[in-house]
Amino acid sequence: MKKQFAFHFDASRCSGCKTCQVACKDKNNLEVGRLWRRVYEVNLGNWNKKGNAWINNVTAYNMSISCNHCEDPICVKVCPTSAMHKSKDGLVLVDESKCMGCRYCEWACPYGAPQYDENGGVMSKCNFCADYLEEDKSPACVAACPMRVLDFGELKEMQKRYGNIDGVFPLPKGEITKPNFVITPHKNSVGSENALAAVNNEEEV
Repeated sequence: MKKQFAFHFDASRCSGCKTCQVACKDKNNLEVGRLWRRVYEVNLGNWNKKGNAWINNVTAYNMSISCNHCEDPICVKVCPTSAMHKSKDGLVLVDESKCMGCRYCEWACPYGAPQYDENGGVMSKCNFCADYLEEDKSPACVAACPMRVLDFGELKEMQKRYGNIDGVFPLPKGEITKPNFVITPHKNSVGSENALAAVNNEEEV
């Protein structure tokens, strides 16, 4: 069986500090506005009146998201130049020498992973710190997390260790692209299509 790297994210312990996001930007020298890893703040719940008292079920959790290096990546399917491709390690990568900056992959990806590089005129995205992997080092986001809520490894090992959940709000259902991503959900996490949940920091992500 071919190799397939995957991320694991433990939403039950994430504090939303965004250290993973900062580490990614620093390692890849990303300018303001270009994020290969994003931390979403999700909130849900409401206040309801019971008699003379107001009772709430308000809650919140965080989701740290990057490219999920999908098994069936729609970005690869729509790329007209084959710049977007899968590597032997199952990573979805961009060959900048082939990319013409059409942004089809950006529009197609349900995770918002491909990011346009205004200076280079080409697409860019999380590459799983492939250069670090060759040196047997952890991706920058994983190494930087102070709460140790990020992990990585081969998909089967991640699933054996953490389970098979790959879609909670605000992510789409996993069957769309078969993401190589495993989530330990927060106790108050809700499904992908929950109408009561909302992203509270849309201007940041």
